[in-house]
Amino acid sequence: MNMPFYVAPEQVMKDRADYARKGIARGRALVAVRYADGIALVAENASNTLRKISEIYDRIAFAGVGKYNEFDQLRVAGVRAADLKGYQYSRDDVDARSLANNYAQILGQIFTHEMKPMEVEILVAEVGVVPEGDQVFHILYDGTVVDEKQYTVLGGDAEAIGGHMKQAYVDGQSLEDAVREATVALAGAERKLTATDLEVAVLSRVNGRRCFRRMTDAMVATALGE
Repeated sequence: MNMPFYVAPEQVMKDRADYARKGIARGRALVAVRYADGIALVAENASNTLRKISEIYDRIAFAGVGKYNEFDQLRVAGVRAADLKGYQYSRDDVDARSLANNYAQILGQIFTHEMKPMEVEILVAEVGVVPEGDQVFHILYDGTVVDEKQYTVLGGDAEAIGGHMKQAYVDGQSLEDAVREATVALAGAERKLTATDLEVAVLSRVNGRRCFRRMTDAMVATALGE
C-alpha cells in the first residue's frame, strides 16, 4: 500500500502566500491617501475601460490590485451586499467596516480551503461627515485586515512606495498635494507618470450624498502641474 504524500500545513500556507504575493507584485500599484476633505485614490492604470477604483455605496469606495477578474468579482459582491443591507435596514447602516469584514471572511476562506488563493489585495474606504469618521481598510489575499490611518499602498513595490509616502505625507493637505505625492511615489526615482497613466478618484465629504467622483485627465493634469 502506497503511503499518501504528506506536506506540512505550515509549508502549504507558506507556498500559497508566496504564490499570491508574487501574482500581486506583478501588477501596478495603487495608493490611497487622506487629504483635508476626504480620501484620494490614485492608481497606475492606463486603461480607460478596466477600472481598479469603483464606487460601492454613497460614501464608500472599493479599489483592487492583482488579477482583474478576481477583484472585480469581489467588487460586484460588495455592491450587492451594500445594496441589500441598505434596502433591508437603512442606508446609514451600510459601512466600510462591515464590508471589510465580509471581504476578509471570503478571502480567508478561499486562502485556507481552496487549491489556489486569490491573487488580490483590496481596499475599502469610507469618508465620514467629519475627518475623524474617515475609514480605510486594506484587506490582504489571506483575509488579514489592516486599519489604515493616513495612507496605504496596494501591490507593486509596496515597500518603496510606502517609504516615499511616509516622508511626504502631511496632515490636512490639499487634494492637489495628495494626488501629486501619490503620483511621485508610484513613479519612483526612475520614471515620471502623467495624467494619462493614472486612474484617480476621490471620496469627498463636500460632494453631497454621493461622495465618490472620478477625476478626469484634465483635472489630474492640473493637480500635477502639467
